[in-house]
Amino acid sequence: MSRARTVAIVALLTAGATIAGCAPAPRDVTIAIRYSAFELAEVSVPQGVPITFVLVNGDPIDHEWLIGDEGFHEKHRSGSHATHGAVATEVSIPALETVRTTITFEEAGRFDYICHLPGHEAYGMVGVLTVEG
Repeated sequence: MSRARTVAIVALLTAGATIAGCAPAPRDVTIAIRYSAFELAEVSVPQGVPITFVLVNGDPIDHEWLIGDEGFHEKHRSGSHATHGAVATEVSIPALETVRTTITFEEAGRFDYICHLPGHEAYGMVGVLTVEG
């Protein structure tokens, strides 16, 4: 193999590795809901990587999946939002349906995901997401 060809191959491989390093591959996390509970109550994801949450509602009633810090949840406990969907961290999941939302967490930390429909949080519809830096 000629030196020029070897240099060209190494350059292409290096460029590919650089491009791959700049755009982390998205990951899917499935969270099923059954009997008014998140079946995956603890999740860890890497910082800076797009995560697609696949929210599968196996119940015959509606639920929601709201993820954020304590201040975020305090604002939502009042029930001021009837439905969600325009914001990736605020999702309504109709009965027996599946909804997807993609979030990239830029900061490491701990976030709760909760269903704030009346009585659901008190019943235990809470999960914890850890973003690892």
